[in-house]
Amino acid sequence: MTPPPEFCQPPTKPFDVAIVGGGIAGLTLALHLLIHRVPVKLYEQAAHFGEIGAGVSFGPNSTKALGLISPHVFEAFAEAETNNVDEAKKNVWFDFRYGDTCNGQRPDGGLICTLECDGGQRGVKRSALLDNLVKLLPSDVAEFGKRVERYTQDGDGVTLHFHDGTTAKHDAVVGCDGIKSRMRKVLLGEDDVASTATFSGKYAYRGLIPMQRAQEELGPELAGNSQLYVGRHGHLLTFPIGKGDMMNVVAFGSADAWESTQWVKPVTKEDVIKEYSHWGHSVCRIIDMIQQTDVWALFDHPPARTYCDGLVCLMGDAAHASTPHKGGGAGMAVEDAYILGNLLGAVTDKSQIRRALAAYDTTRRARTQRLVADSRDQGMLFDLELGFDDPDQIASNISQRMKWLWDYDITKELDEAYRLLKVV
Repeated sequence: MTPPPEFCQPPTKPFDVAIVGGGIAGLTLALHLLIHRVPVKLYEQAAHFGEIGAGVSFGPNSTKALGLISPHVFEAFAEAETNNVDEAKKNVWFDFRYGDTCNGQRPDGGLICTLECDGGQRGVKRSALLDNLVKLLPSDVAEFGKRVERYTQDGDGVTLHFHDGTTAKHDAVVGCDGIKSRMRKVLLGEDDVASTATFSGKYAYRGLIPMQRAQEELGPELAGNSQLYVGRHGHLLTFPIGKGDMMNVVAFGSADAWESTQWVKPVTKEDVIKEYSHWGHSVCRIIDMIQQTDVWALFDHPPARTYCDGLVCLMGDAAHASTPHKGGGAGMAVEDAYILGNLLGAVTDKSQIRRALAAYDTTRRARTQRLVADSRDQGMLFDLELGFDDPDQIASNISQRMKWLWDYDITKELDEAYRLLKVV
């Protein structure tokens, strides 16, 4: 399959950009730079493109950014997305319910509130979205088996030093290598407390249930539409993915520390059932249907003092990895790609690259770091750890927290970034 012409135009910019990391963030930025006819090389340490994790959701702020980057990039998402089954629920993000009766004080499965947004719950399998983005990328852009150990830079560019002993020099480098980013450690310094992600106090069991089985047990409405069950020191959410073939399940728990060096560990079904045994029947029957699951420790990044270092910058999870409680992590990476791609696209001479990266850092850092902090707090809200379990208070708090994320004009941010770059 030949990628669309907008990604295959001959480059015209007098500089090139290297992207370290071939996940959703790195691919989205690469495609945006190709539209601006910037020469791009993408380095991925694995032998091929691949994503882990089951489902991820996109809010209206991120789907808008996808469309602004390119209709083809938006279509790559749209072809992979799954929405709520019921037409009346198309704009529903989640129905919030009590999964824990709080010692009999709250109704098991009782509706707390329904939160709506433009497009509602738009869930995708990470692997499906990645596959669709890969189809848009020309075959000569990516190079595999290239693990970056460090970089050095001088007035003439940035040299990447790979684990295999080879090097590559580029005019600019963007680190998109995820929450365990090596680029972040090098950029901030090994001794910087913000260079390494920290345990958030939460972990998650992830699993998939065939939709037919879920509908038989829960009924079509609960199985086919996004639900979030709150409880004491944990919560559980479900939403359909795979075009409605599967129900994605994520069950969250709390811990003071994470002692293992492994962030993902296999667990037995019996362990999960035991942990949620004091919850209501509405949650326990979902847990009982999960056939196989792992437990994922949830880490996030302390606020970095900067996202850029001269001709090098960080993007996506490498810059601002967050917990998933706002469903905003992937969306923030797309916003990053929109701003950074346009700034580099506006550069006409390599001498302007430093200003472009500095403008990106200035405009993006506050919003993205707010996501990290607010996501932690929102997880505590869902786990009834903010001092209240009243439905009206929960509903009001959730609505206020999501409004700043969703109701955002990314084009105004780009105008400010252009002003800082002083090219328009």
